[in-house]
Amino acid sequence: MSRIFALFLLPVLGVVAVPAAEPTPPKSQTLTREHASAFAKLALKGARKQYPNKTGHVQLDDADTKTPRQLHPAFYGCYDWHSAVHGHWMLVRVLRTHPDLPEAKDARAVLAEHLTAENLRAEADYFNRGEAKSYERPYGWTWLLKLAEELHAWDDPDAKKWFANLKPLAELIANRYIEFFPKQTYPIRAGVHSNTAFGLTFAHDYAKAVGNKKLQELIEERAKAYYAKDADAPARWEPDGADFLSPSLCEADLMRRVLPPAEFQTWFHKYLPGAAKGEPATLFAPATVTDRTDPQLVHLDGLNLSRAWCLRGILSALPKDDPARKALVASAAKHAEAGLKHVASGDYAGEHWLASFAVWMLALPAPE
Repeated sequence: MSRIFALFLLPVLGVVAVPAAEPTPPKSQTLTREHASAFAKLALKGARKQYPNKTGHVQLDDADTKTPRQLHPAFYGCYDWHSAVHGHWMLVRVLRTHPDLPEAKDARAVLAEHLTAENLRAEADYFNRGEAKSYERPYGWTWLLKLAEELHAWDDPDAKKWFANLKPLAELIANRYIEFFPKQTYPIRAGVHSNTAFGLTFAHDYAKAVGNKKLQELIEERAKAYYAKDADAPARWEPDGADFLSPSLCEADLMRRVLPPAEFQTWFHKYLPGAAKGEPATLFAPATVTDRTDPQLVHLDGLNLSRAWCLRGILSALPKDDPARKALVASAAKHAEAGLKHVASGDYAGEHWLASFAVWMLALPAPE
């Protein structure tokens, strides 16, 4: 057993590894079978774990007091709704890419138990509550569509059934995008759940995958309206103390989806004019995490992983001779290494969600 796999696995078995020295970074920055197995264990650990739970539920009266599982029979685990959703996405992803995992049987059992037509109707009913108009907007929305996209792309009998069950909720969420974003005049540029650019990114992927032209065109129009004129982004102010997303890199990762490559390259160099020099330094260097038991501070481990995936995405849209390429490649590798070291920390504050970030980052090609 490799040392890095042991570091992932020991917390899952209830043993907290405390190495005397800094752990050896993963040798591979792709989704290896060892990674997939360790991450699947983390997702399974939280999938049926109802408490602790942060519901975000608006109660109308005493009768509206319900348990997380009563409120969300499909997505009640993993501390909060959006983490449950992207935990399920992660299980689907690792099963697609590594169908022979030792955890495959348990993962399929969880998906079959949760992604029933009845459970997902209840989830849709919850979103149709008047008080749930803004529920999980846009972070949970975008992950729900990423889950739907993943199931849609998987040529598997179970996946086809689960996608059919999920489709009404996915279409409800897609319509929420179409209804809401024309009304949002200004983008939200936070480094947390409310970030508009990230909220549009996975929704755009979903729209292209399933052929929802109306949603795709709306997102492309909104992205250009929000960001096309941006220049000299204030990225030197990043990160904030509880970021798990980079406002500047999420924006660029969205724009590389909606602009033609040559136009994106021009936009990018106006937007981050110091990129070829690796500036600003605070954007190109991984964030430091001082307490992984703190649910806000551990966000920065997620920031390192999401920065890495944004950088990989940006690089996929830039030509091989782009002057910023060397700095971006180096930064992507450093962020991936820093984030992967701490996906399994032994504390639920990070373990209930970080593996999903790692899997999405590793799903993107490592840049050269």
